[in-house]
Amino acid sequence: MEETGQLIKVLIHAYEDETFQTKSSISPNPISLPINPESFTQNFKVELNQQQGQGNQSTNSDYKGTKPEELKFDFIFDGTNTIEGYKYNGDDHSVKAQLEIFMNTVYNMNGEIHRPHFLQVQWGDFMFPCILSNLDLNYSLFQSNGDPLRIKVSASFLNYVAQKERVAREGRQSPDLTHVRLVKGGDRLDLMTSKIYKDPQFVTQIAKANGLTTFRTIKPGVELVFPPLDKTAT
Repeated sequence: MEETGQLIKVLIHAYEDETFQTKSSISPNPISLPINPESFTQNFKVELNQQQGQGNQSTNSDYKGTKPEELKFDFIFDGTNTIEGYKYNGDDHSVKAQLEIFMNTVYNMNGEIHRPHFLQVQWGDFMFPCILSNLDLNYSLFQSNGDPLRIKVSASFLNYVAQKERVAREGRQSPDLTHVRLVKGGDRLDLMTSKIYKDPQFVTQIAKANGLTTFRTIKPGVELVFPPLDKTAT
């Protein structure tokens, strides 16, 4: 991908929060791939229920959900100094050091958040908020001391959207989905419950799910979660 004759490298940004607002303090951040992949693959998958009833020869492919979009690409870390346009992160140009920077960005746990980073893969105008889902490393060349000279990397990333944003994007009203609502002045929990579940009798369950000691008074500005409910309980 080029812009005004300048080669644009794939960048990977690391964040500490699922809303992609707080960048990780690791250095460098973002990192760039040393050499761009020749191609990348986007995978979209719809999950269907294809169970077959006893004695039936065919099935009804009922919709169950849409899987997160997946991004896959391959690239290499190379220490032979034979690849034109190869770019390093940091001052240490060894393959071992470059792999360590990459792993700290996409795979290793950040002690501040007790999990690997939330990521944004960027290639020019293409932005993909995600988390790493799979990583394969194929070592193919070595120095005399056993240090790697070339590693082929196959990486897969799953699209990641924070729950609050996902609910807002979907905007669906089904009681079988989780909803998040911001309480406004004059709102009543029983009326909000009735609107979503078509029945106010579940108000006690909603109060319990949100840690409320009473459902008669709710404060404006508070976000309430309305999850799928066990409708056999009240």
